Amino acid sequence: MVKVVLKDGKVLEVEKGTKISDVASSISSQLAKKALCAVLNGEDADLMAELDKDCSLEIKTFDDAEGRWALRHTGAHILAQAVKRLYPDAKLAIGPAIENGFYYDIDSEVTFTPELMAEIEKEMEKIVKEDLQVERFELPRAEAIEYMKKAGEPYKVELIEDLPEDSVISFYKQGEFVDLCAGPHVPSTGKVKALKLQSLAGAYWRGDEKNKMLQRIYGTAFAKKSDLDEYLFMLEEAKKRDHRKLGKELELFTMMEEGPGFPFFLPKGMVLRNTLETFWRKMHADAEYDEIRTPLILNEALWHQSGHWDHYKENMYFTTIDEGAYAIKPMNCPGSILVYKNAMHSYKDLPLRYAELGIVHRHELSGALHGLMRVRCFTQDDAHIFVAKDRIREEIIKVVELIKKLYSVFEFEYFVELSTRPEDSMGTDEQWEEATNGLIDALSELGMEYRINEGDGAFYGPKIDFHLKDSLGRTWQCGTCQLDFQMPERFDLTYIGADGEKHRPVMLHRVAYGSVERFIGILIEHYAGAFPTWLAPVQVRIMNITDSQSAYANEIKDKLKAAGIRAEVDLRNEKIGYKIREAQMQKIPYMLVIGDKEMNEGLVAVRSRKDGDIGAMKFDEFLSKVKGENDNKINS
Repeated sequence: MVKVVLKDGKVLEVEKGTKISDVASSISSQLAKKALCAVLNGEDADLMAELDKDCSLEIKTFDDAEGRWALRHTGAHILAQAVKRLYPDAKLAIGPAIENGFYYDIDSEVTFTPELMAEIEKEMEKIVKEDLQVERFELPRAEAIEYMKKAGEPYKVELIEDLPEDSVISFYKQGEFVDLCAGPHVPSTGKVKALKLQSLAGAYWRGDEKNKMLQRIYGTAFAKKSDLDEYLFMLEEAKKRDHRKLGKELELFTMMEEGPGFPFFLPKGMVLRNTLETFWRKMHADAEYDEIRTPLILNEALWHQSGHWDHYKENMYFTTIDEGAYAIKPMNCPGSILVYKNAMHSYKDLPLRYAELGIVHRHELSGALHGLMRVRCFTQDDAHIFVAKDRIREEIIKVVELIKKLYSVFEFEYFVELSTRPEDSMGTDEQWEEATNGLIDALSELGMEYRINEGDGAFYGPKIDFHLKDSLGRTWQCGTCQLDFQMPERFDLTYIGADGEKHRPVMLHRVAYGSVERFIGILIEHYAGAFPTWLAPVQVRIMNITDSQSAYANEIKDKLKAAGIRAEVDLRNEKIGYKIREAQMQKIPYMLVIGDKEMNEGLVAVRSRKDGDIGAMKFDEFLSKVKGENDNKINS
């Protein structure tokens, strides 16, 4: 008998040679139906794998990343099988599962147009209906090479030839189709209930431009058609919400050839940006942070001392001043350290909280640039907190609470990750263990759930990362809190303790927005450009029906602006319906229509972007309504 330890700790005893699929069936018929693959002793495995010794076992469904990966990997094989059925002379390269889908690189004399992709998709659906069993088999390297040569697949032969001579090569077979693959896969093609081919691109074999250009077909697959429909709807919504498109339409920002990766903020975009920064400053003043500003350019020697030179120089820009070597800062932390070192400090001064809306520059490859989401120049809403060791937990809790409060204003959901020591890091094992435990202790005291993100910490310390979930369910890494023992040591930072002796402070690095530019991009897509009133660049647009109401419309505008409301007038000689539609396209929260009745009776006819025609009301009543929406957020 074989002992099988399940994820919940339960132990099953099964006969040696029992298949994982049979174990799933013994647990529940529902699990057996949903099961797609497994994790056996920490390694991915097919459900048809047999158990020959005591083991740990986790059954994976489409709800698990491993299950989605296996199903989409099988989707890639179904794509390749369909191509080979329709175009037997096509040569197959690689076809992995990727985030949200799969692709396959194909060498074919036939150009895969959208019309041909539709035919391929139909053939894929036939293969799914055939419910072909997916079977694994293995061959020694030499036999595997001959097998692929006989099959006429030169790219597969090349892949196998790169493996060690004593390798045992795995293949997967479904019907007449066989592919070189490490797996795992779902048990049969029928498990891929819903699939869709999405796009076509060119890809050099093995990513080398000296090699042949192949055709890469992208697709996605789901276990249920309803999930596919929901995903495709989300993609269409994402296109409509693309911050690059809306940024242009709403006149918020632009990118220019003269500065690739360096965004230009337009007047309305600056209103949005300044509103976010004003809110940020108030929140940090209330939390007893002191705002600082440090230079963009600092001596190169500073970056050697901080460790950025050894761990980050490929992402930095450099210049020469008075024959001296300088660097444009990629991070704000060394500047904050110099501010700390500018004066002597005692334990009574700590914690010292320095906040900075600091502009940083980082060299990103041109192919990685993406609107405001990936730029070469951005503003980090940094804070660097210098704290005594015995108050680390207390201070981390305050940081986390501040970030949580900030996100609640924008009604974001989020999850938290604890990112641990990367391979490229500074410091001792003891320092990293102490720092990591400090973050764990704070999260535990807050009662917050978190995931472990192995090896993704900063080079100087572990960190807590906040991942926002937007209105489409997409996630964005924004806020972070990093615990750092390294830089205080490198810069010999000290404070005088209660005992009159020098002590070493600990440094917390922290952002809430993350990058102001990126956060604005996220907000544009989250709200689809229809910002809540307090954030909207234009909060009220006043529109007259005829020229006779122009003076009254301007009077209302002046009163609103005097009260701190962002208002503008539209006095053009256009029909009122056209003016309203245009204001709606600009996603302005409130439109005030002024006719003779409103002018004569001191009223405003109010239209809401959200609720439509609200009706006429006294100006003071409307002003109170808008001010309330502003104040509720800004002063929250």
